Amino acid sequence: MALAICLFFLLLSSSCEAYKALVVFGMPATSHSNLGRGVVRNLLKDGHEVTFITPIPIKDPPPNLHQIDVSSNFELLPLDLMKIERFLGPNSMPALPRFFVKMMMMNLVSKTMEHENVQKLLNDTIAHFDVVIVEWMFTSLSAGYATIFDCPLIWLIPVEVNSMTIGLVDAVPHPAYSTDPLSSYLPPFSFLERATEIWTRLQESVLGFLYYESKDAANYERIVVPQVQKRGRQAPPLSEVQYNASLVLGNSHVSMGLPLSLPQNYKPVGGYHIEEEVKPLPEDLEKIMMNSKNGVIYFSMGSNLKSKDWPEEIKRDLLKLFGELKQTVLWKFEEELPNVPKNVHILKWAPQPSILAHPKCVLFITHGGLLSTTETIHFGVPTIAIPVFGDQFINVKKSVARGFTLQVDLSYKLAADLKVAIEEMLSNPKYRQRVKELSYIYHDRPVKPGAELRHWVQHVVNTRGASHLRSPALQVPLYQRLYLDLVAFLSVAFIVLYMLIKKLYSRVRSKKIVNNKKRN
Repeated sequence: MALAICLFFLLLSSSCEAYKALVVFGMPATSHSNLGRGVVRNLLKDGHEVTFITPIPIKDPPPNLHQIDVSSNFELLPLDLMKIERFLGPNSMPALPRFFVKMMMMNLVSKTMEHENVQKLLNDTIAHFDVVIVEWMFTSLSAGYATIFDCPLIWLIPVEVNSMTIGLVDAVPHPAYSTDPLSSYLPPFSFLERATEIWTRLQESVLGFLYYESKDAANYERIVVPQVQKRGRQAPPLSEVQYNASLVLGNSHVSMGLPLSLPQNYKPVGGYHIEEEVKPLPEDLEKIMMNSKNGVIYFSMGSNLKSKDWPEEIKRDLLKLFGELKQTVLWKFEEELPNVPKNVHILKWAPQPSILAHPKCVLFITHGGLLSTTETIHFGVPTIAIPVFGDQFINVKKSVARGFTLQVDLSYKLAADLKVAIEEMLSNPKYRQRVKELSYIYHDRPVKPGAELRHWVQHVVNTRGASHLRSPALQVPLYQRLYLDLVAFLSVAFIVLYMLIKKLYSRVRSKKIVNNKKRN
């Protein structure tokens, strides 16, 4: 059956006509860029023409890829706040407030649309696209791209399934068992966690009504509406546009996240960014791994967190720890280190998928980013995670609950805690066994995630928006979903009935009193 479905999708993709797609990933971060490149790579595979708005352009692009460089977006984010040392010690930086994160993303999205290179595209009234795929970043303003070019909109969600992103195309799931992207709780919730979740939802709703929505609407009127009018059309209000997505592609899979109920037009395609054919390792790195008698431990804190920013004390302790291990250690580090033990190899650049795919890789020490989490399940490697900020904490919490990860907190005694975790991880086979079980679940799909992504994008184009997949919940106001109108009707009916009965009783009683007086 699975083979038949695969053949069906392959035949469909090979017989489809080429279309023009606009892909927008303006977040200046390597991980987000990798997600964007994954979309572009899959669309190009079917011969489609792609325009890619990105801060990290692809080198030597093929002829059917046109790139719009927004690399100046790096100036819009306070990347110096992401230095590891800022999260250590008594003066460590707390998690960024939700309000600050949302305001930062709203500014990033609006500045991307106003970028001179993007404006050249938007001002070209002849340009047209069959579909727009945009990375969702806490704001609905990006939906304006599809409004300008009058074509279907597809959101790409860079985080796990959550209430906020489901709410883009369906009714928001119940807060008793679902969270938003910035939550650190994992259901089932305790009483306090449930209370916190509902309070957070209420706060976000009030802030959205009082501030976020008006801010987005003002940007929409300023940036998008004139472009629509320039094309001879009347722009719909943002309140209509923001819920007009044809499809949501989620960078998620049930092997990594929560099995929440999903609407028909929410498609989890987690892992699509991983190339189907693993690239061979460079010759020197392949030799190192093959010569490691006791296996290889790979250590990387991702692309945003720089290992060179570790305090000197922690660098020294980590090198001492790694030097005492029997295993070979590959440490992704951005500069040379002195006094490196013989079994430790410093990599300024690391081909992560190729390392994790190697049979000699026995352990991955990571920051817990979603892409790294996806890749470790894809290749079946257990992890020790050191979360620092963002969704890393909830990703790690889910991984620990799944049974293939141990968490080590970021602190000045990191090396000592890491030593305990490494000994437990390498001596207990249950972690590797569990990640292999999850890897089977991850791979056991009718088609590979890239093929599914291509199929659903093509489906949206062919059906001009896939309106048949849209949930009717979006047409039902909140007061109707909560039956508040029925409650109001029954309340009024009860009050009227009560008044009638009371009046009737009063009349009967007064008549009875009159009759008694006449008898007397």
